[in-house]
Amino acid sequence: MKKVYLFKYGLTVLLLICAFSVFAQKSTFTGKVVDETAQPLPGATVRIKGTDKSTTTDLNGKFTLPGSDQSAIVVTITYIGYDTMEKIMTANEPLTIQLIPNQKALSEVVVVGYGTVKKTDLTGSVSNLGSKDLNPGAVTNPLQQLQGKAAGVNINQVGSEPGVAPSIRIRGFTSLQGGNDPLVVVDGIQGNMDLLQQVPPGEIASVDILKDASATAIYGSRGAPGVIIITTKKTSAGKTSVEYNENTSLDVISKKLQLLNAASWTQEANALGVDASANHGSNTDWYNLLTQNGVTQNHSLAFGGGSNEFNYRASLTAINETGLVIGTGYKNYIGRVTATQKALDDKLTLTMNINSGINQAAYEPNSVGNAAFTSNTISQAYIARPTDPVFDTDGSYYRDPNVFQYTNPYAVAKTVKNDVNSNELFGSLRADLDIYKGLSAGVFGSWRKVDGNTGFYEPTSSTIQYAIDNKGVGNISNWHNDEKLMDINLSYKHDFDKKNHFDATLVYEWQAQTYNGSYAQGRGFVNDIASYNALQLGDISKVLQGDISSYKNDRRLVSFLGRVNYSFASKYLLTASIRRDGSTVFGVNNKWGNFPSAALAWRITQEDFMKSQHLFSNLKLRVGYGITGNQQGIGPQNSIALVGQAGTVFFGGQTIPNYAATQNANPNLKWETKKQANAGIDFTMFNDRLNGSVDVYTSNTDNLLFNYTVPLEGPFLTTNILANVGSLQNRGLEITLSYKVIQSKNTTLTLAGNASFMSNKVLSLGGNIEGYNIPTNYVGLSTPNSYLVVGKPIGTFLILQHSGVNAQGVETVVGEDASGNVDQAPQSKYRVDEGQALPKYEFGFTPAFTYKNFDMSMVWSGAGGNKIYNGISQDFSMLENIGKQNLLTSAMATGIHSSPFGSDEWLEDGSYIRFQNLTFGYKVNLTNVKYISALRISLTGQNLATITKYKGLDPELNTSDLGAGYDHGVYPRTRTFSVGLNVILK
Repeated sequence: MKKVYLFKYGLTVLLLICAFSVFAQKSTFTGKVVDETAQPLPGATVRIKGTDKSTTTDLNGKFTLPGSDQSAIVVTITYIGYDTMEKIMTANEPLTIQLIPNQKALSEVVVVGYGTVKKTDLTGSVSNLGSKDLNPGAVTNPLQQLQGKAAGVNINQVGSEPGVAPSIRIRGFTSLQGGNDPLVVVDGIQGNMDLLQQVPPGEIASVDILKDASATAIYGSRGAPGVIIITTKKTSAGKTSVEYNENTSLDVISKKLQLLNAASWTQEANALGVDASANHGSNTDWYNLLTQNGVTQNHSLAFGGGSNEFNYRASLTAINETGLVIGTGYKNYIGRVTATQKALDDKLTLTMNINSGINQAAYEPNSVGNAAFTSNTISQAYIARPTDPVFDTDGSYYRDPNVFQYTNPYAVAKTVKNDVNSNELFGSLRADLDIYKGLSAGVFGSWRKVDGNTGFYEPTSSTIQYAIDNKGVGNISNWHNDEKLMDINLSYKHDFDKKNHFDATLVYEWQAQTYNGSYAQGRGFVNDIASYNALQLGDISKVLQGDISSYKNDRRLVSFLGRVNYSFASKYLLTASIRRDGSTVFGVNNKWGNFPSAALAWRITQEDFMKSQHLFSNLKLRVGYGITGNQQGIGPQNSIALVGQAGTVFFGGQTIPNYAATQNANPNLKWETKKQANAGIDFTMFNDRLNGSVDVYTSNTDNLLFNYTVPLEGPFLTTNILANVGSLQNRGLEITLSYKVIQSKNTTLTLAGNASFMSNKVLSLGGNIEGYNIPTNYVGLSTPNSYLVVGKPIGTFLILQHSGVNAQGVETVVGEDASGNVDQAPQSKYRVDEGQALPKYEFGFTPAFTYKNFDMSMVWSGAGGNKIYNGISQDFSMLENIGKQNLLTSAMATGIHSSPFGSDEWLEDGSYIRFQNLTFGYKVNLTNVKYISALRISLTGQNLATITKYKGLDPELNTSDLGAGYDHGVYPRTRTFSVGLNVILK
């Protein structure tokens, strides 16, 4: 009986356990998280909403959630750089979840000096561009990607010679000799403009341009002309990527000068009585002979991957450019690796960057021709008579012995070598450590080495007179640059409560730069086989003083800086910084300089009284003031007296080198300082459709660094001294606007543009140097009739006025006396102010359109308010020269036989509007393709049209130095048509 009961009870317990087991069985939820291209996203966080239950995706993007009693749940998925998403999941039904990139979050982060800041919290004037904002097409330098994109940022491309980078000026010309190139910072590595050559255009993630002093002062002396901060692409944690970009372009000449052909030249020469011996009966188009269609290729392969703890990205880039002028070209090969490793429970982050590049360039010779017209090779094609043959009867290059220093431009292009090669290597390592509750420390170190050489050779066959006289001339130069930087920083961030946020940064920075090189030249070569590669084959008896030289110098910069950011209720923002720099290049009495700045911002839309309005979604006022120093353009030994060779003397029965003072000492040489005030407003309106900013600024540069003429007396051992005398003023207005005209599911149309208006003025040029008063009010510049004048803009044209041509065909000007003479002194009353060399305004217009997978973008840019002295027109319009050179077709109508003046006859309006870029793109639908996740094809045209009154080749001439506004012949500008391909592999 007892056994029966035991059996019954046991069976009952067993049935109860089974029943409970069935009722307690939980549902399973599985899925996969992918990105916008359907690639897996490892490391994404998947959480059951309203609970603390979560998991992360594996390497394949897959996940399984902890068991649940429910048949359906709501999950939230988060991943850095992507929008947070909520999805309903049904038990036992796998779900694929595709995340969308958070473009707004990415664009809101702006890189500033030694850190980042949200765009909404910016207090200074900064232009921020993402990779999608950059100009597409045949790009060989990152500056080409920025042209027309940012207000107050002038990017100037003079001609299209391969390997020659554009120049850039941020808010104008603020120094005469201290330097106007902005500081370049690439992933923390600081450098000059050459550093941009080692940045692959396709690897740029964002560009931040710091413009006002409150933003740039954190970089002290190196940031005075502005700062360009480039952040390269990184691989997201847990995401594997392989990407290939290719762009191939055909480059053609956009415009040619109208010169006399052989028939017209013969007719005009006969009419002007030119001796028949000057006509050699040929029909040569020298310009066509020296030019060709160019081809530019840009290939880039990038790949990366990793996890939350470690990720990397590597890329290889090859740029190959064949120039429009025969014999010119450029090659650039770049390899880079960046990696990030986390440790100590993610408290320590190590970031490494390594970049190596090889540059090879073949440039056209830029100083050939006779004494009356020395220029680059292509401009020599203008001067050659169209009736001259290319080759002589013996097969050698033709040369007319009756023309002084006759040069055959085709011979120059085919025989002269002008090669420049360089190898660059730079790397950096950063360690960031989270110490305790908002306190963090970092150490950063970088090292950049550049080894380069140039080789130049002019054989006798080049027809260049100097080479003929010396039986060939060759030279080589080598240079080695070594730049090291190290900084130690300490940061603290703290929220006192929900309204008060505070963060502070302290930095110690040390920079060391060493430069050394050598130069050697030889003459009198038996043959041209070795060219510049065996100078020892030259005639030793032809060695002259200065044919052999070498140098080595170094400079150090030590800096201490601090910055504080404070915000109250996200309405009132304050940024203040102070930097103290010590540089070895200045005089013993002025090694150190202090550079403070402060900026305030008021986010008006955060105020309670703005809550009820719907016009503005963002409205912010900014004001800032700062002082920056400048030491660019100063050599390491410019403050001390130097002695060098000065010819030879006969002493003791033999000829020995003579030595004399070559530089005056200036122990008071000090920092050039720029004081800049900025006020701006940022706004977003009409439900985020319209956004823009307006900035006004004024800056004064004091203690101008400039080479002044001094008397040869007292402490002065020679007639020039580098000193701090004088001041400049710059004022400007900048406007940036963007309006989303159409914003629907399949279609977008955005109209964007920017404009900047600038004025500058020389406030003073004279002053006291070593107790001597230097009354300098007028300084002549290298551009004819262009001056520095107190009270006027830099490069003011003070010029004689053309009044006609006399009976002998000689040009006449206003103010001539009966003998044909006129006062041509700089302060002559007959010199009239007829404008300036630098533009008064610049603009860019950048509309963009998308429809489904199709996209189109345009870039229009322009500048105006400036004048250009057309030296080419002057040189090729004098009828007296037709017997020995060619002329422009317009010369006949001008009717000027000769002229002793440089008058306003050759001064022209430099304003222009350029259709800079037109791109069509299409993203191919690859839903069913196994190995390719994204494919985009693009067609781009560049420099498609230029609207201008300027008669020369191109109105976009040099505006980057004191030689601005002068056209003396430039490399032809290309019109480019390119095909691009972007492929992302699964």
